[in-house]
Amino acid sequence: MAERADLPSASDNPRAVSISDVALTLAWNVRGDAASAAFATTVQRFFGLALPQQPNTSTHVDDAAVLWLGPKSWLYVAEGDSPRTSFDDARRSLNATGGALFDVSSSHVGWRVEGAAASRVLNRGCPLDLCEDAFPAGHCAQSMFGHITVLVHRPDASAAFILLASRSYARDALHLLQTSALTEGYDAPAQALR
Repeated sequence: MAERADLPSASDNPRAVSISDVALTLAWNVRGDAASAAFATTVQRFFGLALPQQPNTSTHVDDAAVLWLGPKSWLYVAEGDSPRTSFDDARRSLNATGGALFDVSSSHVGWRVEGAAASRVLNRGCPLDLCEDAFPAGHCAQSMFGHITVLVHRPDASAAFILLASRSYARDALHLLQTSALTEGYDAPAQALR
């Protein structure tokens, strides 16, 4: 069977995809009414990011992002050495505006999937249309990856995605991710495929 000329193949690029851990240092679920100026201003003050208003979008700066989860729910995530704010101070301030803040940091794990074949690898387990036209930079969406509920985020215009999953499904999610990447030239650690 002939390969489509517009799609890179594993033989054209043995490193068409790479998978790396995302070192989430925090994941906070933010809830409230974005139409409330006090709530939106408090979020901006503590996180340095505006709340995304459109469904399935995000705002980000450096290694921190606010991901839209629903009409009154967002996930604030930061990795690496992103500036930190006090959870207790942020929670109290958001509560005062009618909002709420929950620390869900220990319940999420993430991977960065990048390279020319990243969207194809994810589409082996995820039904979302991840092409750049349908899922441009700044988009995020909750979906399935195999049998696992995940949050997929395309932080910028590069061919990179962040895949977040529940920690209790981390092993299954990583196994499916690595297995899906094998045909794209991914060199999975031997113990990962057991």
